Amino acid sequence: METFQSLLDYKSSQNSIVTLGTFDGVHIGHKKIIEKLIQNSSNCECESLVLTFFPHPRMILQDSQEIKLLNTIEERIQLLEASGLDSLVIHPFDQVFSRLTAEEFVSTVLVDQFNVKKIIIGYDHRFGRNRTADIHDLIEFGKKYEFEVEQISAQEIDEVSVSSTKIRKALLEGNVALANEYLGYAYLLTGTIVKGKGIGRTINFPTANLKIEESYKLIPKNGVYIIQSTINNRLVFGMMNIGFNPTVNGEGQSIEIHFFDFKEILYDKKLQIQVLKRIRDEEKFDSLEQLTEQLEKDKSTAMNYIHTL
Repeated sequence: METFQSLLDYKSSQNSIVTLGTFDGVHIGHKKIIEKLIQNSSNCECESLVLTFFPHPRMILQDSQEIKLLNTIEERIQLLEASGLDSLVIHPFDQVFSRLTAEEFVSTVLVDQFNVKKIIIGYDHRFGRNRTADIHDLIEFGKKYEFEVEQISAQEIDEVSVSSTKIRKALLEGNVALANEYLGYAYLLTGTIVKGKGIGRTINFPTANLKIEESYKLIPKNGVYIIQSTINNRLVFGMMNIGFNPTVNGEGQSIEIHFFDFKEILYDKKLQIQVLKRIRDEEKFDSLEQLTEQLEKDKSTAMNYIHTL
């Protein structure tokens, strides 16, 4: 897959089959659209092309502090690349772009830049200034500019009954099982390992502290989770605590991971964590001894689960 960081960077003389959207989560509903896109492009020897946006349009048009996304932009690229696309265009969404009329967008972007022969789009997609245009307008533009429009029906989308909003809600409620089912993969957390207080090491549960730079990334509900990560080409399992470490008077929310049977130093290393299952809520214990006892129980729970994989 070739990735372009703006519409200005994209150059191709090849005809294309296009879909567009924010694709936050790249969930099983999105994948259904992308599979259809790739199948269509192979049938007509066209390029399969996804146009997406970053920042998320709601970050620009609404209060950006309130918006939490399922993927960082790097994670979104990674997931889209795995789908087998030819090209991905990530256009920086801004106020100027938001003021393009629907026809300006169709003529200057889809037709002039993408040489679009067909656009595949969800039944409820809206576009153009103030999102005033819909699928019916797009069909009329298709007649005028000579490209096909294929609509993903409500029935097809509803068959998988999934949306990014439902996934966000599930994660905020701690329902990782449902979120992962909708995503079609284990939820990802990507960050850098930084130094913590080192308390875990004193109770034989050393932790790697994951710092996620992107403030817009959605962090699941506080609690203890079973996780896995690939480190130096080795699959490593562990358990993760998201929360405020109330037993040791933690300051601010942290993400701490204890890897099983793993001794390497990970400071400053970038890791991607896959969140497999939630074990329990975060708790405050009266002593480190009680905390240690509970961590042993959590580890046993995690190991029993891992053995079923």
